[in-house]
Amino acid sequence: MRPPADTAEAPAPPPAAGPERGPEGAPDPGARAGRRSGLRAAAAMLGPSLVVSVAYMDPGNFATNMTAGSRYGPMLLWVIALANIMAVFVQYLACKLGVATGQDLPRLCRERAPRPVTYGLWAQAELVAMATDLAEFVGGAVALHLLFGMPLLPAAFVVAGVSLLLLTLAPEGRRRFEIVTAALLLAILAGFAYQAVVAGSWSEAMTGMRPRLEGTESLLLTTGIIGATVMPHVIYLHSSLSRVPSTEPLARRARELRAHRTAIVLALGLAGLVNAAMLVLAANTLHGSGPVEETLDGFHQGLGRVLGPGAALAFALALLASGLASAGVGTFAGQVIMRGFLRRQVPLTLRRLITMAPPLAVLALGADPTQALVLSQVVLSFGIPFALVPLLLFTARRTVMGPLVNKRTTTLAAVVVCAVVAGLNLFLVGRALLGP
Repeated sequence: MRPPADTAEAPAPPPAAGPERGPEGAPDPGARAGRRSGLRAAAAMLGPSLVVSVAYMDPGNFATNMTAGSRYGPMLLWVIALANIMAVFVQYLACKLGVATGQDLPRLCRERAPRPVTYGLWAQAELVAMATDLAEFVGGAVALHLLFGMPLLPAAFVVAGVSLLLLTLAPEGRRRFEIVTAALLLAILAGFAYQAVVAGSWSEAMTGMRPRLEGTESLLLTTGIIGATVMPHVIYLHSSLSRVPSTEPLARRARELRAHRTAIVLALGLAGLVNAAMLVLAANTLHGSGPVEETLDGFHQGLGRVLGPGAALAFALALLASGLASAGVGTFAGQVIMRGFLRRQVPLTLRRLITMAPPLAVLALGADPTQALVLSQVVLSFGIPFALVPLLLFTARRTVMGPLVNKRTTTLAAVVVCAVVAGLNLFLVGRALLGP
């Protein structure tokens, strides 16, 4: 029997004879059952993809997308669409690695890279996890400040405590953690859905799907949207959440990969819609409405001035849900990073304390929240190539992937995406360090 490839389709059944055969051209019942089975499989894989999608709706995305809309209207909507397509592709490769090998990216790096390289990759991955926490704590703390007037540092400690509470669900089963994360994502979606209704007509939004730029500042913002889209910590995490034991038959792994692919498209498609809603909301309400301070606080005030207190409240609640969900996912990713690179299983509470101490120290020193967000994005940008390049190399090797190795066209596409994303991120790092 010929083993199925990762993209092979099941052969069509021969025509049936006798009265059970339907009219010519009618849908085949077996095909309908197969599609239903495929949708059920995709639904089962939706949890990990929803967890990963949190990284594409974190507080950094709030700041970047709202800035783009307030400055240029809907003009850069096409950038969000392009960034989302690349994100789907990269997360699919990370998922494919886990399905094909039964191992995650950090563990493969440990087993196949020289020891000094492994330690170097681990060190930068830990910095990425801490930078992720910095962004989430800042976002969550700003949300609590907007909602209750709480000072930023105590608010950051509240976010840390709540995220610890949420993560106590993880040891009792990953499914419970996925459910909590999905509930927070629904809160983000509901917040922007309400604001979209209050904002009224969105008829001009589709004009932003025509690729164009206006000067160097719009180019820089485009670089920021694309370059900061793919988060390295969720590349590591998704490769772990999608693992299938290597002893499983190829047919089952191929089916799971197809189900994961559908789930990734659905989850990141939802994240893309939320990001688009952020940009279009700012375009409809803040662009041309007078000077707006390009900070989370400034956007909150602008929405309240134009749309009323209900819209401002919805924005703050969505930001709080984003900060809490992202903080939990960042710690989850940190556990995968340490276990994979060092073969060390650290208790979740200790893991949490390790990653949240530096971000809390930064806020305790009185750092400006907006500057802290910029700092976190620079560190995250620095970590992108160290996750993308090993992912590309491993998925292109038959000795690693077996029959599920990338096709040449997939590898070529991966090279292009990796070059674009890594190049833009390095450009952001250079600009942040060296200035204009």
